[in-house]
Amino acid sequence: MEVIPALDLLDGKAVRLRQGRYDDVTVYDDHPHIVAAEWSGRVRRVHVVDLDGAKAGKPVQRVLVRKVVASFGAGVQIGGGVRSMAAVDQYFDLGVDRVVLGTAAIRDPELIRTAAAAYPGRIIVAVDARNGNVATDGWTDQSEKRAIDVVRQFADLGLAAVLYTDIDRDGTEVGPNLDATALLAKDGGVPVIASGGVGKLEHVRALAKAAPKIVGAIVGRALHEQRFSLEEAILAASGRPEDG
Repeated sequence: MEVIPALDLLDGKAVRLRQGRYDDVTVYDDHPHIVAAEWSGRVRRVHVVDLDGAKAGKPVQRVLVRKVVASFGAGVQIGGGVRSMAAVDQYFDLGVDRVVLGTAAIRDPELIRTAAAAYPGRIIVAVDARNGNVATDGWTDQSEKRAIDVVRQFADLGLAAVLYTDIDRDGTEVGPNLDATALLAKDGGVPVIASGGVGKLEHVRALAKAAPKIVGAIVGRALHEQRFSLEEAILAASGRPEDG
């Protein structure tokens, strides 16, 4: 399982939200591309979210994303407000490796299919759930669709992964929702990247052991607040006994 550090962009800064709330923001750095440069060469990927774009319904931070790509290099995955094929194309033109679509999975599933066909193995579907049901529009709206049902309809598309976030745990460091994540990995038919709640190395270890198809873990607040180092997280994710 790979560790993927998170870089959430809001008003040009690196931030984290608590439980997806835009009124509960912690600012970590005024220069996100410099943070990305510090991670370059230490991990294969960085997970970038355009939070302004998620609310606006279209990419907003493209200039900053271009800086992040230039600083980090290959391996940037980007999401937030990607709700058209034009937006998908524009991000790939910026040099990102993978594009994340979330709200479109509920509102425009055909866009997911079109994007997956155009960029095989490079599209991630974000399934952000609260109480098992998928939220949309930057987590501001709640649908009636179950996460597992949303994922299953895309299982035949050759997606890079599904990014599963338990919203109530996101930014809280209380631990990921292991049961829901493992169930999705087992029954959804698509490799899963877990997100939300990682606060300790033991959380990383637990995810690594929970199911073979949990292929990655997003680590955000805990890394920014130096609960552990990136290298310690990578070691914990490897499952090797010397990580203790």
